[in-house]
Amino acid sequence: MKIDWDRRTCARKGHVTYEPSEAELRERLRAHTGLGEAWRCLRCGDFALGTPHGKGPAEDAPLVPRGRVLRDLFILRFLAVERLVRGVFIVLVAAAVWKFSNSQDSVRRLFDENLDVFRPVFQHFHYDLDHSPVVDTIQKSFGYKHSTLVAVAAALLVYALIEIVEAVGLWRADRWAEYLTVVATAMFLPLEIYELTEKISYLKIATLGLNILAVLYILLSKRLFGLRGGRAAFEAERHSASLMEVEATAGLAMATT
Repeated sequence: MKIDWDRRTCARKGHVTYEPSEAELRERLRAHTGLGEAWRCLRCGDFALGTPHGKGPAEDAPLVPRGRVLRDLFILRFLAVERLVRGVFIVLVAAAVWKFSNSQDSVRRLFDENLDVFRPVFQHFHYDLDHSPVVDTIQKSFGYKHSTLVAVAAALLVYALIEIVEAVGLWRADRWAEYLTVVATAMFLPLEIYELTEKISYLKIATLGLNILAVLYILLSKRLFGLRGGRAAFEAERHSASLMEVEATAGLAMATT
C-alpha cells in the first residue's frame, strides 16, 4: 500500500499556505470559491480555505518537506527514537555498574546467601548452579577492581551521550547528526560482527542488520561524503520537490511556449 506522506502530514499538522508577491504565481496558487478565498497547500497541493499563513516574494517562501523528503524524515525520526531508547538503557546500565562498584562486598554477600538458598531447588531439577556459565560470569565480576568498574561506567556514559546526541540531531534532520550517526555506527560494526562469532543470537543479528541498513540508507539518501553528487545534489533534490518551485517552473515553461 502506497503511503501519501504529504496528506498524512497535513492531516496531523495542518496545511501550509503562502501568498507570493509575483502576480502570475499568486494566481496559480489561489482559488475563488463560494466560501471565500482558498490557497494551495505547499505540502499536499490541496486548496485550503482562509488567509495564507505567510506572504512575500516566492524566494522567501518556506521550503516545506514533501513526498520522498517526508518519507526520509519519518525514517530518520524512527532511527532517532531507536537511538534515544538505546541511550537511556545504556545510562541505566552505567548507573548500575557505578552503584555496583561502590558496594561490591555487600552485593557479593547477598548473592552468595541467595545462591545457598536456591542451590537445593536447582539441584532438584538437576541443574548445577556451581557450574552455571551465568553464575560464573557474575562471580568473576566480583573480582573486578573498583577503578576498572568506574572506567567501564564512564565509557558506557560517553557511549550513551553519543547515542542521545545522535537522537536529537536525527530528529531535527541536522546534517551533522547524519555524519555522526554514520561514523559512530560504522565504528562499532566490527565489534558487533566479532560478538556474533563468539555467540549468535537473534537480537545481535537484528541489531547488526539494522545498523548496517541505517548506515547505507543515510549514506546514499543524504548523499554524504560526496556520494551521488554530495550536498549540492541533495539540496537541489529538496528544492526540486518544493511545490513553490514546481509552480514557478511551470509558469516559466508556459510563458516560453
